[in-house]
Amino acid sequence: MKLYTDRGNFKSLKVIAALEFTGLSYSLTECGLEERVVPYLSGTSLPVLEVSPQRFLFSPNTATRYILNKKCDEDDPNIDKWLEWESVQLQPYLVRYLVSVLVHKKPDTESLNRLQQLLKFLNAELKSKSLTKTKDCAADFVLWASLFPVFKGAAEIKGWEGQYSNIKSWFNTINNLPCCQTALDKVIHGGDTTCLKASLNTQPVPLLETETRQEEPVQKSKPQKVKMEKPSETPTPEESLLTKEASPEEIQAAKESWLTGKSKFPKPRERKHPILPKSGERNLLITSALPYVNNVPHLGNIIGCVLSADVFSRYCRLRNFNCLYICGTDEYGTATETKAIEEGVTPREICDKYNKIHAEIYDWFNISFDKFSRTSIPEQTKIAQDIFWKLEKNGFISRDSVEQLQCQQCLRFLADRFVEGTCPLCGFDDARGDQCDGCGKLLNAIELKDPKCKVCKGIPQVKSSNHLFLDLPKIEDKLKAHLNAQFDKGIWTNNARVITNSWIRDGLKPRCISRDLKWGIPVPLEGYQDKVFYVWFDAPIGYISATASYTDRWEQWWKNPKQVELYNFLGKDNVPFHSVIFPCSLLGADDNFTVVNHMSATEYLNYEDTKFSKSRGTGVFGHQAKDTGIPADIFRFYLLFVRPESQDSSFSWDDFQLKNNSELLNNLGNFINRALMFVSNSFGGQIQEMTLTPADFHLLALVNRELASYIDNMEQIKLRDSIRNILSISRLGNQYMQANKPWVLVKGSESDKRRAGTVVSLSANLATLLSVLVQPYMPAVSDTIQGQLRTPPQCNVIYKEFVCQLPPGHKIGKPSPLFEKIETPKIQELKKKFEGKPAPQKNASKASAGNPEETQKLTDEVAAQGNLVRELKAKKAEKAVVTEEVAKLLALKKKLADLMGEPAPAGGKQNSKLAKKESKKPEVSSSGTTANGAVDNQEVERLTEAVSKQGLLVRDLKSQKAEKSRIDSEVAVLLDLKRKLAVAQGQDPEALTGGKGKKGKKK
Repeated sequence: MKLYTDRGNFKSLKVIAALEFTGLSYSLTECGLEERVVPYLSGTSLPVLEVSPQRFLFSPNTATRYILNKKCDEDDPNIDKWLEWESVQLQPYLVRYLVSVLVHKKPDTESLNRLQQLLKFLNAELKSKSLTKTKDCAADFVLWASLFPVFKGAAEIKGWEGQYSNIKSWFNTINNLPCCQTALDKVIHGGDTTCLKASLNTQPVPLLETETRQEEPVQKSKPQKVKMEKPSETPTPEESLLTKEASPEEIQAAKESWLTGKSKFPKPRERKHPILPKSGERNLLITSALPYVNNVPHLGNIIGCVLSADVFSRYCRLRNFNCLYICGTDEYGTATETKAIEEGVTPREICDKYNKIHAEIYDWFNISFDKFSRTSIPEQTKIAQDIFWKLEKNGFISRDSVEQLQCQQCLRFLADRFVEGTCPLCGFDDARGDQCDGCGKLLNAIELKDPKCKVCKGIPQVKSSNHLFLDLPKIEDKLKAHLNAQFDKGIWTNNARVITNSWIRDGLKPRCISRDLKWGIPVPLEGYQDKVFYVWFDAPIGYISATASYTDRWEQWWKNPKQVELYNFLGKDNVPFHSVIFPCSLLGADDNFTVVNHMSATEYLNYEDTKFSKSRGTGVFGHQAKDTGIPADIFRFYLLFVRPESQDSSFSWDDFQLKNNSELLNNLGNFINRALMFVSNSFGGQIQEMTLTPADFHLLALVNRELASYIDNMEQIKLRDSIRNILSISRLGNQYMQANKPWVLVKGSESDKRRAGTVVSLSANLATLLSVLVQPYMPAVSDTIQGQLRTPPQCNVIYKEFVCQLPPGHKIGKPSPLFEKIETPKIQELKKKFEGKPAPQKNASKASAGNPEETQKLTDEVAAQGNLVRELKAKKAEKAVVTEEVAKLLALKKKLADLMGEPAPAGGKQNSKLAKKESKKPEVSSSGTTANGAVDNQEVERLTEAVSKQGLLVRDLKSQKAEKSRIDSEVAVLLDLKRKLAVAQGQDPEALTGGKGKKGKKK
């Protein structure tokens, strides 16, 4: 089954809870209301459940009922009566109340009063502590999901627990079910119900009953078989966004802004370089994480930093903020030296080559840097060494020795990536000094078995090397004070806060800032001149040196914390270097530096169902996007539509096609093109006199609401949500045209023709607004729209209200389609081109080429047999019966594992004897796998991240020569995490960690 829903849709809670409760296999796809989820519909209310190909359920209540009936027949007719009560009586008032609180921030007392009457009735019906005689039925999940937003979070009805004690008891019981908690995690991240705002503002409001029904107690009737509704292929008609209510105040404000707003509309700011901070204005310094120079960036790299920062920067310019956008290539470090050796050139030549490639890619993607620099410039050396001397003077630099591998033939200490050898954990014979590509584990170079120098293949020896450390513990209090203030008033993504706090929670440790390399910024301290600064000490200083290469008055930006706001855009893997190490360097230097105020960190963007990989040729890299023949703005739009803001997301060619054809071609492009074509063909390309009706001002009020939400989302750096505001406005425009039918009016009376002129001229002004709002996302498309409209330059400001920019008599240009349809054969061609080679499989020699249909069939059989076993155990069936069915389950799992070329999973604790008969492998716990034995990817990702973090901690402790007891304690934690990860991956934990009781590495 596939569940399609928009972000923060509370109606999805009931469906997800039912799916989790039954254990049925399903996928969750986040989409927008404007998308054509159902091929034969122009749009529909969400969520939608696709129960089988092209067969859909459009009612969340029906979907919930359908799912639970898959597990067991719910034949109590009272269930359906409660579902009808929830849908007909509760939903209309509940949604209106939520919209009033979460969207308009002004509670609707009428809806609240009616809601409390309904709750009073429900409380009386719950004297028996249950809705029906069936425990955990569809009625329970449906009512729980609807009531959650008014019982928890920002829209909570105060005092409800005291007023409705019966509801409280019932609600808490359902709410504590694991399936409900899982549903909440997927829909309401972190329990913050304000995330429901965007969905509530987009979805149609349920209609009120025309006749008020009495809240009669549900009749207790005799049980009878309820015939379940089959998936409907004829959905209910789409409810127009135009039917959404607007308050009299909103309508009046819209009317005033339309009639008089032009006089208040600000002029666009003229940007003269160099851009410098100005007193009394909002000065924003925007940085994008510096891309590492020695590789070509893929689409995940691009959305993770430069594209996200570009959208925000363009938005700030359109808001007339005084802003500067800085970036550049990070060019020093081990990886550059390694790449230079591989290509037989100097590090400088490598940097020159790849800096040019990066610049060309970003130019094609329309990234509008104010300065794109590089870290191998003289300004970088001067500023980095100056910061170092200030840290040294202030007592924040310490010295210590570190054990490293030294090559006797090359006569130098070897950085991690200059060492190759055998992994001590999995035995892979081509592991690097920092990581094993065989098992993915992080390593220390000195841990490798049979290590070799990558340059000369000689055998290195372990030697001590003296190094410099940034004494982070001494700066920790300053850092905490700064971060506490910024967390309170700044914009920080949740992952940035969590990662930063995890570093600080256990106390900071000294961090080595020097390396035994040639390519880097020389350490100026006597006795250390043969070393260079560690790349993560000097790389963030590249923001400062880039600004210094842009203007010699760079200190006005970087030593001006009272007037400048610093925004960092980056991927989550770079968070600690920007939130801890770089701020500590600046705070420790004590030179009035501007330190980070806001941080937007993305999660990871994957490619289809795997990861981007240059070595395997998997995924689209920056230089390849141009060769697809698809315009850069389409890539920009899609990457921003699926931007991994709160969780990992994926680039999917099928979804790429869907978004282009439905959102851009059929929604945005369709509205603008037909509005302009009508002006051109029916009115000679001239804007007509506009006599607006109350319905027109109602439209303007709804547009202003979306506009306000767009601005609010942009200010909070919720770039995905703002793009949905744009699509909602164009959808309003489409529905406005459809409702007024100017193609009919233009053939009617003079009055009808004047009305047609008003409709299409108002629509052309709406297209003008869209051309400005879409500019941060698709700048080339914006230029095209404005060219066709011949918009005046002064319209390029994002104002708080919709203003008439094209007056009567304005002549537009020649309209033409904005977007092209992407056909399926083209998508299939691109999928094949970028699929790359398969990832190397463990036990590949034993793997067979599994038939996808056979794999799916066996997966379904495993799931069904797993459900049967759980039911038998729950009913406490005879042991012989349970044992027989468990044997069948293990046999099916083994068959599936053989087909997929994976180790056969073992059974649980109660069936350990049987598991040993089925497999010689040690028993593996079922934690970390789903009910049908499949790997739980979320748990694997969580544990992988935990192992990585713990590995870094262990290496830091070893490099700092911490007490042996402390190191042993943290190593034990690391090994335990590795075992848990192995279990979650369905592998033998003892084999991966070197056997029971061993530490998994050579002594």
